[in-house]
Amino acid sequence: MIEKLIVLEDIDPVIFYGVNNANLQLIKALYPKLRVVARGNVIKVLGDEEEIALFEERIIKLEKYCAEYNALKEDMIIDIIKGNVPQTEKAGNVIVFSVTGKPIIPRSENQMKLVDGFKKNDMIFAVGPAGSGKTYTAIALAVRALKNKEIKRIILSRPAVEAGEKLGFLPGDMKEKIDPYLQPLYDALQDMVPAAKLKEYMELNIIQIAPLAFMRGRTLNDAVVILDEAQNTTTQQIKMFLTRMGMNTKMIVAGDITQIDLPPSRTSGLVDSMRILKNVKGIAFIELNRKDIVRHKLVEHIVDAYEKYEEGVATI
Repeated sequence: MIEKLIVLEDIDPVIFYGVNNANLQLIKALYPKLRVVARGNVIKVLGDEEEIALFEERIIKLEKYCAEYNALKEDMIIDIIKGNVPQTEKAGNVIVFSVTGKPIIPRSENQMKLVDGFKKNDMIFAVGPAGSGKTYTAIALAVRALKNKEIKRIILSRPAVEAGEKLGFLPGDMKEKIDPYLQPLYDALQDMVPAAKLKEYMELNIIQIAPLAFMRGRTLNDAVVILDEAQNTTTQQIKMFLTRMGMNTKMIVAGDITQIDLPPSRTSGLVDSMRILKNVKGIAFIELNRKDIVRHKLVEHIVDAYEKYEEGVATI
């Protein structure tokens, strides 16, 4: 009789063990000859060596399934432990699965172009209106690359232009002052990475979220780096960001050139860079539009109404 420790590295133990440890109890029931005890992300098993070897093999398969789908159901546990190949829910266009187990897929032709552009290029510019899915799709692609161990970290950044002088009046330290401006990035990540795993990734700096100014002086290797709200960068800022690119790194620059919050005297770095880099090989430019908007149906009508209003004002 031997003892073995199995460490669950890639998943949230809460999802793996199930509500009220239901999954764990099922696993124990399927291995009545073994004594199984779980604490945190470590499973201790005591029993016959051959039986433990088979148990470990099945647990690793369950862990891989749970990591991919962010879910583990009773029928899947039984299938995998019995050695059956589980019927996968994965369709060809799925990027990742959400924390609820729902597939996250490109929901429009241009979002699909963004996914294809990411496969074929190391730098992608994704430009489109609010709600067109450019940032959400970009973060999904980054999470997939991290899960597949194609990269070692994800770095997400935004310019804190709208903070301006108001930043000093916000309570707390610098992180607490900046966090409200980065909240949309947190929101997307919370949809795709279980809470316990996301906290661990952020504590270990595997996922980093920082204002654009914090990028200066860095070389970013083995990463997917996403710059959101890029229309609010200056030419110098976006040049600084783009030149942070290191080995085995992909960059996605997302923005909406109709929502520039810079002073009228300053040119958007996004607009400049799209013009300057348009003929550089290895860079893809994806333009999204109102047809790509995947928020509430009213959002498309609101964007449309504002565009018509602004066109009318421009002709007066």
